Amino acid sequence: MTASPFLAAATGNQGPQLPVWFMRQAGRSLPEYRTVRADRPMLESCTDPDLVTEVTLQPVRRHGVDAAILFSDIMVPLAAAGVGVEIVAGVGPVIAEPIRTEADLARVPALDPSDVGFIDTAVRQLVAELGETPLIGFAGAPFTMASYLVEGGPSKDHARTKALMVGAPELWHALCARIAAISTVFLQVQVAAGARTVQLFDSWAGSLSVADYRELVLPHSTAVLAAITDVPRIHFGVGTGELLADMAGITDVIGVDWRVPLDEAARRVGGTKPVQGNLDPALLQAPWPVLADRVRQVIRTGAQAPGHIFNLGHGVPPQTDPDVLTRIVELVHTEGPELRAAARADGVTSS
Repeated sequence: MTASPFLAAATGNQGPQLPVWFMRQAGRSLPEYRTVRADRPMLESCTDPDLVTEVTLQPVRRHGVDAAILFSDIMVPLAAAGVGVEIVAGVGPVIAEPIRTEADLARVPALDPSDVGFIDTAVRQLVAELGETPLIGFAGAPFTMASYLVEGGPSKDHARTKALMVGAPELWHALCARIAAISTVFLQVQVAAGARTVQLFDSWAGSLSVADYRELVLPHSTAVLAAITDVPRIHFGVGTGELLADMAGITDVIGVDWRVPLDEAARRVGGTKPVQGNLDPALLQAPWPVLADRVRQVIRTGAQAPGHIFNLGHGVPPQTDPDVLTRIVELVHTEGPELRAAARADGVTSS
């Protein structure tokens, strides 16, 4: 497995090469994606193995990234299990009937692997097409998924979710346990079909205090990742600087957003875990000389970890010029090895 630069970094066996991929690399920033998706609804698109295969491959062909990530959505397993959810353009996931009481739990059934047979087919097709390029499978973490279910859609403050967490902890744990089981099955299907890494997204965990995260969220994320034993696991959240040590304790690679320099992130997790990240996506709009210097700085700070997978600190914005991403890949591949080696030798830090 470690013949791939991406997998070598993910397992802490990084050689001279520096791997790169981008969260949301398959999507609206690519004109070929907009053409093939046309007006098809998101969840419908995610159930078409041929479309999923094509869209997943598009950024690999265009940018030459070191890993593909399955084109899907964190809501796919919930929809497949029978939860009423729609992804509304410009809004995000909208839940038909939010989950807020004990009785509501019945509307969150178990996921059977056969419910996502289209994922199995898509992953097998992709593995055959990708050859030595690894495919990353992914799922949403229990807190983020539960937040959507409780709020009924996206939320800025997650007020209903936090109130339920602390006001009805038994209901909260029961809901998260169900979601954890769904996410586990979803990841296991992807791994069984050939995904060579998985990433667990906890997009909204950064809204929590450390105490609430440890007591009410960490056990459920732990359950998901503990069930995946055959491939490297990446854990990522937004605004999770204060949670990095706890998150890193249950995964193989810790994803870092742009708010914490990678050398500081490596220090917070004990210096033993590979890191992934962490260019600010907003900087993709900056002039190339400025952006290129920021890319180099990310590489230098990432050198203090035993492995570094270059990425953004969140997903590719839809307005991004795809040629900019291609230039970043070229820079990482051509300059990255020397920059990383020099930084490791000099002990360069963000300060």
